[in-house]
Amino acid sequence: MPMQLSPAASTLLALAVAGMFALIWGGVVILRRGDRRKGVLMLIAAVVLAGNVAIWTV
Repeated sequence: MPMQLSPAASTLLALAVAGMFALIWGGVVILRRGDRRKGVLMLIAAVVLAGNVAIWTV
């Protein structure tokens, strides 16, 4: 039987996913403006955050 997440855990996961999308959007915007290092770092942070969410939900 699968475990249910507590309301606090569900809220934190939702905020993490929202933050991941914000990092992706911000990274793309910064890449288009020409600051490659910051844009790539934001995209890497989004990938790490996605990995954390995947680990927490398994």
